[in-house]
Amino acid sequence: MAALGGHLDSAQVLDLFAGSGALGLEALSRGAAYTTFVETDARALECLRANIELLGASEISAVVPASVFAFLSDLGARIFDIALADPPYGHGTARNIVQRFRREPFARILCVEHRRDEPIDPQSDANERRYGDTVISFIRSPDSEEE
Repeated sequence: MAALGGHLDSAQVLDLFAGSGALGLEALSRGAAYTTFVETDARALECLRANIELLGASEISAVVPASVFAFLSDLGARIFDIALADPPYGHGTARNIVQRFRREPFARILCVEHRRDEPIDPQSDANERRYGDTVISFIRSPDSEEE
């Protein structure tokens, strides 16, 4: 999250594959204005909603109980400032998220977590941060302003 620096200030954030909500809730704690969480697993949704309530973030967040790709299919371009994605490893899901983002960016910046040995974009201009076997790739939408 620190790598996003001032990009989180007053940002509209999308947390895909939200799980417990850790990424989106941290974004809120670092100055984001609003986070939309997308998760489909019933147990994860229960935990996510409890964490939002516990942290008093109900008024600055929304939970969408849906498949990530179904949710994204209904979005227009550049709806969010920051999109965070921590998809399941080893299924090509990270690559599919990046491909969808390349076709129609739904945020100014996409941050996607993936395994080091899981290529996500052969023509990538991503800024990558490596943490052991995990990589976080930061990809800007083509029309976003450089800051």
